[in-house]
Amino acid sequence: MKKIISLTSLLLLSIFGFTQTWVTDLEEAKSIASKENKKIILVFQGSDWCAPCMKLEREIWSTDDFKKHATQNYVMLLADFPKKKANRLPEGQQEKNDALAEKYNQQGFFPHVVVLTSTGKVVGKLGYEKITPLAYIKKIDAF
Repeated sequence: MKKIISLTSLLLLSIFGFTQTWVTDLEEAKSIASKENKKIILVFQGSDWCAPCMKLEREIWSTDDFKKHATQNYVMLLADFPKKKANRLPEGQQEKNDALAEKYNQQGFFPHVVVLTSTGKVVGKLGYEKITPLAYIKKIDAF
């Protein structure tokens, strides 16, 4: 019985140990990054209309390799800009996302990935690239 409980606990830890949490507020992201000595990855996406954004989510963000690395090294900040009425964000969140775009994505690129220090200083930018999660991690880490 103890072996079953131990194996179940280990399985649950491996499944939930690398879950990726997305923050949607810059000040919260900066606070966490400062406390945990991490950088911030700010992602501008159009979750319901931008095909490269969906590919980036599927091919990079949702992979186990990226989740594990990000959990240990980054605070993930999401600025989503859905277009469909059914996916509309609450007004307060849309205002936060608009402010992020005004400051960090004035050209309106989607997807747009901005790596920030814990104080909000830009240290690098990239977008979707058809590469492996490990290659993408290497690019982000280079900033």
